Amino acid sequence: MTEELGYEQARDELATVVATLEAGGLSLEDSLALWERGEVLARICAKHLAGARERVENALAAAESATE
Repeated sequence: MTEELGYEQARDELATVVATLEAGGLSLEDSLALWERGEVLARICAKHLAGARERVENALAAAESATE
């Protein structure tokens, strides 16, 4: 199993995938493979963002409970 990409790496690769698909000129098979890679990258980004959101919410809750 390969190491999972960080958010910034996944985001940058996803942007490249989108630009390549938008430029066109690929075969159907290549387009599908690239689209599938984009789906994987989008899920990685969503996972990282969800984790960051949870950390912020936990930090805010801890700060709020500390001031009570």
